[in-house]
Amino acid sequence: MIKKILSYFIPIKIHTVKSAVSKSIEVTWANGELVIDSENTNYSYGSLQRILRLGLKTVGYEKIAAMEHILVLGVAGGSVIKTLVDEIKFKGKITGVEIDLNIIKIANQYFNLDQVEQLEVVIDDAFEFVLKTKEKYDLIIIDVFQDTTMPNFLYETFFTDQICFLLRSKGVVLFNTMLLNEEHNSRNSKYITEFNKVDYAIKSIPRVERHNELIVIEKHQ
Repeated sequence: MIKKILSYFIPIKIHTVKSAVSKSIEVTWANGELVIDSENTNYSYGSLQRILRLGLKTVGYEKIAAMEHILVLGVAGGSVIKTLVDEIKFKGKITGVEIDLNIIKIANQYFNLDQVEQLEVVIDDAFEFVLKTKEKYDLIIIDVFQDTTMPNFLYETFFTDQICFLLRSKGVVLFNTMLLNEEHNSRNSKYITEFNKVDYAIKSIPRVERHNELIVIEKHQ
């Protein structure tokens, strides 16, 4: 409780572990809440939870609550999963894919992620998983980062085609991106303007929490 109170004045780091994916992972009390950070950015809870919550509100809480199966690529500490379960009251199945086992251990220890009964966590590379899965999903959340870097495959046409193929009728993709320079701005602009799939619509929610842009893809049929 003392650390929580002090965190309103200064962040209080309580746990650090090395990560092959993101160099280091830190659990910190900040502004009265427990968050997970990588070396240079927030990984779960804190600003990231606010970003993805806005995206979920854009999709529509009622629409999400009625869905059957959600895929989360990039679980980290599981903040978006907690939003789905605790706030939206989603009762269906959640499949979470995370490449870093260490961060899942932290999520279980500090945020009780392993107590979410409808969640199945798969330790795998997101690209490899979408090639192998036989399931179809109502909502696919893409939140894949290596510290502040986004893997190139996320913007490749092949990956986007596969993601869209995995959507059920009237399914939605919520893609969290980070914009740190003009090159990143151009990358996102090109991704959106060159998206030309029939029966799909694409839009962006720009400048969420300063450096993030959410891209939403909706399947009409």
